[in-house]
Amino acid sequence: MVNVGYHTARLQGRFLSVCYQKALPWIVNFPIQQNQRIDIDVYSFSCERDLATQVANIRTFIRHVGIPDKFIVISDGTYTVESRELLCKINPCVEVIEWKDLVKEGIPEFILHHALEHPHRATKAMWRRMAVFNSLSIEKPTLYTDADILFFPGASNIINLCQQDNTLAWYLPDCKFSLDDRILLEEKEKLNPVNAGFFLLKKQLDWEKPLKRVAELIDSPVFFTDQTVVHLAMHDADAKPLNEQLFVLRLSDQFLFQDTYSKKHIAMRHYVSDIRHKFWFYTGI
Repeated sequence: MVNVGYHTARLQGRFLSVCYQKALPWIVNFPIQQNQRIDIDVYSFSCERDLATQVANIRTFIRHVGIPDKFIVISDGTYTVESRELLCKINPCVEVIEWKDLVKEGIPEFILHHALEHPHRATKAMWRRMAVFNSLSIEKPTLYTDADILFFPGASNIINLCQQDNTLAWYLPDCKFSLDDRILLEEKEKLNPVNAGFFLLKKQLDWEKPLKRVAELIDSPVFFTDQTVVHLAMHDADAKPLNEQLFVLRLSDQFLFQDTYSKKHIAMRHYVSDIRHKFWFYTGI
């Protein structure tokens, strides 16, 4: 039996996505009703294909969280000049920087090798993101968000976490095991999987130990190897899981028409590939 609701939702998502993309020149100039400034830095990694998604991500962040000191979009190298200019029109806090321009000297050579030479485009992009993660200078609360995340009115919880007088790191719990178990040496390391698409840092993580495993144990990374590095680094730092009722990564409504999780009280939802079509239901303007 055909799942009418699921296929209708996918068609609706595709239609809304096309409409949003066509309206981008107008959308980026439409004022966001927000005056609150917040003393945090935000980073996001994306590509030309993600342009419309990234615009919605930034606009919902500013609308529901506030105007950060800077919102840096890290280009994987594919953003055009026109797209970079369009992103910067959203708000003066937005900058677009090429990933290579953020990479510091001294990071492990194999990271750059995978970032430049890996045969699979998606895995190559993930190692460009890993090169950036290793290079971030954390001088204040720093948030990382993938482009396929939307923020909701409950996102004031993010401000509360940033203002706590501690150096805790916070991670988004994954809803399934999406890790490279070739570098997980003990069964306990498979517990509490981390999703690398959203996290909050107040100091830089120690990447050396998990990256050493990659260098020693595998010849070629797969798509989730970089996420496994983040998983290990977070747990080594005793990072805390974000409240899963407010910071949502769920797939149980994948085959339903409605989005059953995106309510006003939540902080954000990560619309990973299985539910990406639902992203466009709540972008607003």
